[in-house]
Amino acid sequence: MSQVSIVIPTLNEAASLGRTLRQLTLLNPPPFEVIVVDSGSEDQTLAVAKQGFGSFNQSLYVQVVSCERRGRSIQMNYGASAATGDILCFLHADTWVPDDLITIINKTLGEPTIACGGFISLMSGSQTTRWGISLHNYLKTYYAPLLFKPHLFFRGLRLLFGDQVMFCRRTDFWDCSGFDEALPIMEDGDLCLKLVKKGRIHQVNRIVHSSDRRVAKWGSFKANAIYLYIGFLWGIGVDANYLKQFYQDIR
Repeated sequence: MSQVSIVIPTLNEAASLGRTLRQLTLLNPPPFEVIVVDSGSEDQTLAVAKQGFGSFNQSLYVQVVSCERRGRSIQMNYGASAATGDILCFLHADTWVPDDLITIINKTLGEPTIACGGFISLMSGSQTTRWGISLHNYLKTYYAPLLFKPHLFFRGLRLLFGDQVMFCRRTDFWDCSGFDEALPIMEDGDLCLKLVKKGRIHQVNRIVHSSDRRVAKWGSFKANAIYLYIGFLWGIGVDANYLKQFYQDIR
């Protein structure tokens, strides 16, 4: 079985990170390592990352590193450069994974024609499950590449996004130069476009649970409108730096 390194980028994620880390202690088999990459959190994120595992699980190796530059793509590359596992798995601090995550990842990438995988993201919060948005997110994995990159769709392109817990081989990741650090958003879709040259992009038929905090802040109608607007403009080639203004950070 290949060794899996889990990379978690953080910025003011104290409210979510503890639960995510506790769930990682339940993984069977465990990951090879967990790397939390913080970029100057002003809350208790570092305390949660550094102290939590001492009481949760002494056997799970967690490395906490500080990245001077902010940006999810920058932090994930920084974490990937510190990782030593055969496979990289990128996990958001507000996303919760199944207990057999490592087995699923190994089984998926055990197929040599698959270069990258991700899950079906079920978005939910303390009050509700966002069934409509979750369904749309599932479908856009397929319809977005079919609409904008049909020649690549039939070669195996699927567009995965960060809350789908993307994973790939470390060698393939660096052969593709990792995440584009110039992109403030859509770095995950961009990585799929690069990794499809290595093999198929596969959406695993299992779910992960992601926080609905952005939808709760915006409201379902506004959130869907923003997701569609950003996705369409990115699909036709609009610069992601322009699109970032419509996608504010919400904690």
